[in-house]
Amino acid sequence: MKLGTLEINKIHLGDCLDLLIKLPDNCIDLVFADPPYNLRLKNELLRPNHSKVNGVNDDWDKFASVEAYDHFTRQWLAECRRVLKPNGCLWLIGTYHNIFRLGTQLQNIGFWILNDVIWVKSNPMPNFKGTRFTNAHETLIWSAKSETSRYTFHYRSMKTMNDDLQMRSDWLIPICNGKERIKVNGQKAHSTQKPSELLRRIILATSNPGDTILDPFGGSGTTSAVAKMLGRRFISFEKEPRYVNIANERLAAVQALETSLLEYKIEKRLPRVSFGNLLEKGLLNIGEFLYSKNEKHRVQIQADGSVVMAETACSIHKMGALLSEKASCNGWLFWYVKRGDNMICIDELRGMYEERWMRLYNSNIPVNLLTL
Repeated sequence: MKLGTLEINKIHLGDCLDLLIKLPDNCIDLVFADPPYNLRLKNELLRPNHSKVNGVNDDWDKFASVEAYDHFTRQWLAECRRVLKPNGCLWLIGTYHNIFRLGTQLQNIGFWILNDVIWVKSNPMPNFKGTRFTNAHETLIWSAKSETSRYTFHYRSMKTMNDDLQMRSDWLIPICNGKERIKVNGQKAHSTQKPSELLRRIILATSNPGDTILDPFGGSGTTSAVAKMLGRRFISFEKEPRYVNIANERLAAVQALETSLLEYKIEKRLPRVSFGNLLEKGLLNIGEFLYSKNEKHRVQIQADGSVVMAETACSIHKMGALLSEKASCNGWLFWYVKRGDNMICIDELRGMYEERWMRLYNSNIPVNLLTL
């Protein structure tokens, strides 16, 4: 399969500006871009024992001037925005050397920033000279193609991955080391290889199986390898032949996960459960009494789903607000029902209804809410 004249699921050798123009408009779901840092290093960096630090001093990271770097950034970002689908999104990563310049160009071109995410490195390279704070993070910018884009975000899955807490914008992930770090003749194959865990989180959170992911600066192939594993299509550009060879060897060893393991089952939205649903399914009964937590107040359930106390009839929410003398009230949490010797919050009954619905949904039995 091809996009324009370029094959899908392939790492293409060449400059990203020459290759991006070969892609048609609106064909990419997600872009991950790890562009040159433009570090502008002037001297060798030495450890206290005078051994040389293998930092980023490659020719691909060098530009004639800051203006030349900005011009290059505008060119490739504009092309990425052109090839993105209307609801597509872009991730951009950088350090303090370049991330602010990248962010400015990003917004000037028309991208809509959704989050900046701080990748906190649990094992950063120390500051050997002791002249600055240890640089222990990089910044990612997550942006949609436009303000009106209906971008993909698997919120519930990310929350589940984070032990049922909302995933925050600071991610503690170690830099590549051990077996993950690709080496050639005992030396790092690529000076800025990103950890697979970082790309896995990005791709799982903001794309779907079968989506097409573009990496205009392919490097050692991390984006492509993770995309293949997670059942996404990919297209990657890299102008250094040795990196293309390294990435292709890496890709050949990657096995895609089974389709059934990639389903976002937890993202399936539960039905809106009304008070009437609980009556219809027998989780509550007409004529039954509900109680406030301290049993100071008691109301009786009517056939139409209202509750009555004295001469006042209204919803569980309005009745709770009246009795607590507040403008509003969550009746699901205010009212309790007696079951034997126990007082049960009626919100628990709503949870029972939702669990029953999910069991049927996941069993692949056609779901009819009327028969729950």
